[in-house]
Amino acid sequence: MPTLQNPALGRTRALAPPEGLPLLGRCLVMGILNVTPDSFSDGGLYADTGHAIDRGLELAAQGADIVDVGGESTRPGARPVCLDEELARTVPVVRELARAGVWVSVDTMHAPVARAAVEAGARMVNDVSGGLADPGMARTVAEAGVPYVAMHWRAPSREMDRHADYGDVVADVIAELGARLRQLTGMGVDPSRIALDPGLGFSKRPEHDWTLLAGLERLRTLGFPLMVGASRKRFIGAALAEGGVGEMPPARRDVATAAVSALAAVGGAFCVRVHDVRASLDAVRMAAAYVEHVDCT
Repeated sequence: MPTLQNPALGRTRALAPPEGLPLLGRCLVMGILNVTPDSFSDGGLYADTGHAIDRGLELAAQGADIVDVGGESTRPGARPVCLDEELARTVPVVRELARAGVWVSVDTMHAPVARAAVEAGARMVNDVSGGLADPGMARTVAEAGVPYVAMHWRAPSREMDRHADYGDVVADVIAELGARLRQLTGMGVDPSRIALDPGLGFSKRPEHDWTLLAGLERLRTLGFPLMVGASRKRFIGAALAEGGVGEMPPARRDVATAAVSALAAVGGAFCVRVHDVRASLDAVRMAAAYVEHVDCT
């Protein structure tokens, strides 16, 4: 299958971020801000607008390069919310964080929410559906001219687990993301502003997640920057289970998440998306130091 090549990317060990994002010499850290009542690990903690703004400022103070504001849970089994509700949850938070100088991304599958968030100050769109949930997303992102993260996605949250069927999961994800890239760029999205996310946990079983994490080098053959969102996900909880029984609860997965962030950074990811910013920031700094040492030997 022919691949699209992004002309903005150099021949670096880790692919550069999409155009419009800072070059810091290390993997970027995106802090998660769920403005929802039902997200899998922190639902309801920041559903109040004031609390959400305070949390976003706290994430930035902890070192988050980007704060990702989302108003609709995408956990397995989650039900969609209406556009008016998603707009009411996200736009005021985006606006106030942007006014405070925070680099804000909006986590949404819906073009009207993306458009309103960008108008309010969001500087990137993070779409877990890669444009499949809303046919208008590609045009919206193209017109906005902001960086766009397209994630591998097969089905809505309420049915995603029924679609976790792969031959070679890395090859299948490459093929499906390649098809999305052709459609997105064909609809006018600037390839230099596109990043990809392999979608850990979305229509994936734990063994698929680990295989994708180990296969980042193969995923990078698509020629686009990769973001990895592993924070507190089921495959981490399963790996931490005592004696292989049950799962470690989400709130106790942050140290392990930081370890995965380091692995992703060494694998060439340009960004990791996490709940606990401090731990993963330390982890990606260590990864950068490691890679620099390896490159010098």
